[in-house]
Amino acid sequence: MAITLTDKAIAQLARYLTKRGQGVGVRLGVKTTGCSGMAYTLEYVDSVGEEDMVLDLPGVKVIVDPKSFVYLDGTELDYAREGLNEGFKFNNPKERDRCGCGESFRV
Repeated sequence: MAITLTDKAIAQLARYLTKRGQGVGVRLGVKTTGCSGMAYTLEYVDSVGEEDMVLDLPGVKVIVDPKSFVYLDGTELDYAREGLNEGFKFNNPKERDRCGCGESFRV
């Protein structure tokens, strides 16, 4: 799987999973929405599907469904602080355009 996570992203996801107290990992995905057509998703996973791809990292498992992988292949997930804001940042080389509000993207 060609999806990578920075050390900061791994540490933050591991903290969230520990705080939650259950689940097998987190799911990275995309959904159809917004001005540009697609948005990134990040959610807890309680069970892994048969077709899911699993990236087993120290402290966290990252699960991606095959349909989302087509759009996420080559993506790096980072956790960054920018001014007063902090959060996960998807660095996707396939991304060609992003809407003005930053909620959606196009490949």
